Amino acid sequence: MHLRNATTDDAEAILALWKAADATPSVTDNADAIRRAAARPEVAFVLAIEGDAIVGSIIAGFDGWRGNIYRLATHPAHRRRGVARAMLARAEEMLAGWGVRRINALVEHAHPDAAGFWRATGYLDDRRISRFVRTLPET
Repeated sequence: MHLRNATTDDAEAILALWKAADATPSVTDNADAIRRAAARPEVAFVLAIEGDAIVGSIIAGFDGWRGNIYRLATHPAHRRRGVARAMLARAEEMLAGWGVRRINALVEHAHPDAAGFWRATGYLDDRRISRFVRTLPET
């Protein structure tokens, strides 16, 4: 397995990974959104590759205030092999290089194994904060 940055050509394969990994779909799960994220210099969109297959993804971004991590996903056949930890380490390294001091990771309550992973890697469940979301209409 090796890690590399996502390219705009990876969009469809990333969508397939997310589906296989049982990631909860959102309005931003489309090829165009993935291509935009992969092309942005302030986004670390890291993929784990085995052979010629994408077996993991993580998106890390910096808004100038905090680092944010999204869509940590590992293909079920590749879990418990260090894939997620390797991607997280790369994302944290990139965020630290941008001057990030605090990282927020979005973790769904419906995925208790994911919450266990984050706790095991030193992240705390901050119950003081709730996430509020609003979906804007397409333009």
